[in-house]
Amino acid sequence: MEDDISARRAACTDSLLGNGLVRPPELLASIDPEARPDLYGEGGVVAELEEHVAALLGKPAAVFLPSGTMAQGAVLRVHADQRTSRTIVWHPYSHLERHEGQGYARLHQLVGRPVGDFERLIRRSDLLSVAEPVAALVLELPQRDLGGTLPPWDELVAQTSWARDRGAAVHLDGARLWEAAAGYERPPAEIAELFDTVYVSFYKDVGALPGCCVAGPEEDIAQVREWRGRLGGTLFAMWPAASSALGLLDATLAEMPARLAHARAIATALGGVPEVRVVPDPPQTPMMHLLFATTAERFRMNAKRISEETGLWVWPNAVETGDPEVVRCELPIGRATLRHKPETITEILAGLCG
Repeated sequence: MEDDISARRAACTDSLLGNGLVRPPELLASIDPEARPDLYGEGGVVAELEEHVAALLGKPAAVFLPSGTMAQGAVLRVHADQRTSRTIVWHPYSHLERHEGQGYARLHQLVGRPVGDFERLIRRSDLLSVAEPVAALVLELPQRDLGGTLPPWDELVAQTSWARDRGAAVHLDGARLWEAAAGYERPPAEIAELFDTVYVSFYKDVGALPGCCVAGPEEDIAQVREWRGRLGGTLFAMWPAASSALGLLDATLAEMPARLAHARAIATALGGVPEVRVVPDPPQTPMMHLLFATTAERFRMNAKRISEETGLWVWPNAVETGDPEVVRCELPIGRATLRHKPETITEILAGLCG
C-alpha cells in the first residue's frame, strides 16, 4: 500500500497542498551556492540565520537545531533546571505529548500536565485549576490540531501573565508562528514579546530543508546550544539547511497575508458544497481542517482516481472520525495552493466525496 502511494505521488505533476510536490532539485536550489559554511554549527550562514531570526523575533539570541523535537525538549529542560518544579503545562494536543515518544520525560525528567479539553483552545480558567508549582507553560500558535485556531489576543496576554505571575517560564511552540502573525495581523516580534523563548520551524510553511531555531535570552540560548551538543545535534556541517531557511524565510513571511486571504476565499467557495465543512470557518490562519461527508474507503478511492486521471496530488487517505460517514483532512495553504483558484479547489474537494 505504501509503495503504491509513493509511486502515485511520484507520478503526479502538481498539488494543491501547502508548498506542493517539493522535489529534491527544488530543495537543492534553495541552497545559496555562495553560502559561507559553518564548522560544527559555529559561524558562516548558520550564524547569519541565527542573527536574522533573533532580530525577527525581537530576542537577544537564537540557536539553530536540526529538529523541533530536540529543540523544544532542550529549552523546556533549561527552564525546569532554573526552577524548583519540573512540571510543564500544555494543551492535550501538544506535539511533545502526542508525537515525541515521551522524550520530555525519558530524556529530560520533565512532567507533562495537559490542561483544558482536546476540542477547544486552552482558556485562562483552565490554568486557574493548576495548583502545583509550574516550570513552564507551553502554548502552540496556531493550534494545528484544531484547524489552525488562535486564542483572542487579550486571552493570550492573560495566559502568559498567569505563568509569569507564578514564576513560570512561557514558551511558544511556534512551528507555524509565521501563520499566526498573519492571523493576528501583528509582526512575529510582537507575538514573541509575550514569551520567554520561541521555537520556529523552517520546513513547515517555509518549505526549506529541515531545521529550526529557538530564540530567547542569551543565557537560556547558550544552555540550549550546549544541550544541542549533548543530544547529538551539533553536526559537522549545518550550512545547507541554514542557507535554505535563510533564502526562503522572508519571502514566505511576505506571502502570508495572501495565503490567509486565499484560505478564506476557499472557505467561502466551499459554502456552496454541503458535503465539505471548514473548521474553523472562516479560517483564522493560512490553514484549515476539512470534514468530508464520506467514508474513509470512498475518500481513498476518489483520491486515487483524481491523482491517476489528472496528475494532481491530494491526500491519499483521510483521518477517520467518530462518525463512520465523516472523515477529516488538513489543508495547509502554501505556494502550491495559491496557484489554484478557489473555485477549482472547491471542485476537486467536492470530488473526494462522490
